[in-house]
Amino acid sequence: MLSAPKAARRPLPAPGIRRRPLAWTAVTVAALLLAGCSDGTPDGTGTDERSPEATATRSYPPSSPPVTIPAVRKFESARGPGWRPGSGSRVVADPDGPLADEARTVAAELDLPRHDGPARRGDLELAIDREQKGGAEAYRLTTRDGRVRITGSNDAGVFYGTRTVLQVLRTEGTVPEGTVDDRPDRAQRGLMLDIARKHFTPEWIEARIREIADLKFNQLGLHFSDDQGFRIESDSHPEIVSEQHLTKKQLRRILDLAKRLHITVIPEIDSPGHLGAVLRAHPDLQLRNAQGVPVRGAIDITKPRSAELVDELLREYSGVFPGRYFHLGADEYRALMAENPEAAYPGLAAQARRDYGSAGRVQDLATAWLNNRAETVRKAGKRPKAWNDGFFSGGSVRPDEDIEVEYWTGKEIGARPPAEYLREGRKLVNLNDEYLYYVLGEPNQFTYPTGERIYKSWTPAVLRGTEPVPAALSGPDRVLGGRLAVWCDLAGAQTEAQVATGIRMPLRAVAQKLWDPRKPSVSWTEFRKLADRLEAEREERPGG
Repeated sequence: MLSAPKAARRPLPAPGIRRRPLAWTAVTVAALLLAGCSDGTPDGTGTDERSPEATATRSYPPSSPPVTIPAVRKFESARGPGWRPGSGSRVVADPDGPLADEARTVAAELDLPRHDGPARRGDLELAIDREQKGGAEAYRLTTRDGRVRITGSNDAGVFYGTRTVLQVLRTEGTVPEGTVDDRPDRAQRGLMLDIARKHFTPEWIEARIREIADLKFNQLGLHFSDDQGFRIESDSHPEIVSEQHLTKKQLRRILDLAKRLHITVIPEIDSPGHLGAVLRAHPDLQLRNAQGVPVRGAIDITKPRSAELVDELLREYSGVFPGRYFHLGADEYRALMAENPEAAYPGLAAQARRDYGSAGRVQDLATAWLNNRAETVRKAGKRPKAWNDGFFSGGSVRPDEDIEVEYWTGKEIGARPPAEYLREGRKLVNLNDEYLYYVLGEPNQFTYPTGERIYKSWTPAVLRGTEPVPAALSGPDRVLGGRLAVWCDLAGAQTEAQVATGIRMPLRAVAQKLWDPRKPSVSWTEFRKLADRLEAEREERPGG
C-alpha cells in the first residue's frame, strides 16, 4: 500500500536531471560512503570491497516502503543505506538478451552506461527469473549490498520494476534497502483516445504513452474512425481519410514507442454505426429509414458491399497494429435506437426475416454483423472487443463468446446491467461512463471526471453507476481491467494541453485502483502531493 512520505526526508534529485546540489551534508556523504556508491568509494569505481557488516549496520533504522504511483503492494523492510546511482554506476543486463530494450531505456533515463556484467556495487541489474511467481507483469526489486536487482519472469515485469526505481529516485533520492514484491491486480490498464472527432498530434500522443507507461498502464486505445473523421492514412481506401490525420510513418513511430514501453495499442473502427466519415465517400451504402431519409453514421448492413468495405479496412489495420486486440465498436447503431426498429427500418426487418425466419429481428442482423467482423479480425490474429450496447439478449443470433465486452453504459436502449454479462460467462473491461468518461465540452449531462472521486469511490467492480457488482462476479478473471476514455464530442472545447491537464489526476487515480483496488492507505491530499512531486521531476527528466 502507498506509504506517506516522511516530512523529515529531504529528497535528492534523481540522476539524469541536470541539476545537482552545490554541497552535500556530511550525513549524506557518510551514507554514500557506507552504501559503497561510486561517489564515495576509494577508487571512484563503485567497487568498494569492504564487508557487508561495514556497509549495512544496525545503525540504520528499518527502511520505509518506496513511495510511488501506483503504490507497491508488498515491501520487506531492511536496515541499510539504500541505493542511488553514482558516477561509476551501470545498468547491467545481457545486451543480446530479452531485457536489452529495458536496459537501454532505463540507462538513458538515468544517464548511465550499460554493461553485460557481472553486476557490482553501485549497479542496477536487470534479470529474467523464469521461476518467479505472480505472472508476466510481476517483479521483485531487491536493494542490498549497495546495488539494486530487478527480476521478473517476463520483460514486462522487469520494466515495471524500473518505473518504481525512477519514481523513487525522483521523490526520495534513494531506493530504500529491502525487497519489493509487486504485481498488478488487473491485466488490462489503459487510456482510450478519441482521435477521430479531434486530431491529436503524434507528439502529443507520444507524450501520453510515456506518461501512462510511467504509471504502469499497458494499453492505449485509438478510436480513429467516426462520423467526424477518419484519422489514419489508408492504402486500401485513401478516399475516406480526413485532411488532418496520422500518416503510416507517424503511426509506426507511435507503435514503436509503445512497444518499447510495454503499451499495447488497440485500434478501433466502429461499425455498423459511427461510420459517417467512411460513408461520405460511399453514400450509396448509407442506411435509410422508412421515409428514405439517410441515417447519420449508419451503414446499410443488408448490402454485401458494406461488409466488404469494412472488412477491407479491418484487414488493412490488423496488419498495421501489432497488438493482440481489435475493437469493433458495435454501439449506437441508430436502427436499434428506434422505439420499433422493425417499423422504422422495414428493409432491415425484411432481410432479418429472410435470414432468420418469421421471428427474425433487426438486432439479429446487427449481431450477425458483429460476429462476422469478429471473424475477420480473428483470421488476422486479433482478439475482438465491442461495446456492451452491441450485445443483445434474446433473439435468434447470439454474440460470439470470445468477444470481450467493454462496458461503458446502462443508459442506452438495450443495454443490460453488467452482472447479466458476467453471469453469462463473458469477460468485461470497465469504462464506466459515470467515472471514466472525459467528454470534451461536457455534453449530454456528462461532467469531467475527477481523480479524487475515482480514488475515493471507484474500483474495477463499479461497472455501472456507483454500485459494485457482487464480489463473486468481479474478480480479475471476470473484470479484466479498465480504461479512462477521452471522447471529443465537442472537439474545440479544449486544447491538447487542456486535455492533458484535465486527465492528469484521473489517470493517476485509475492507475492506483487497477494496480491495487483496495482502499488506499493515504489520503487524497497526500496522493495529490505525491503526484505533484513526481510531475515536477518528470518534466525535467531528459526525454520525459
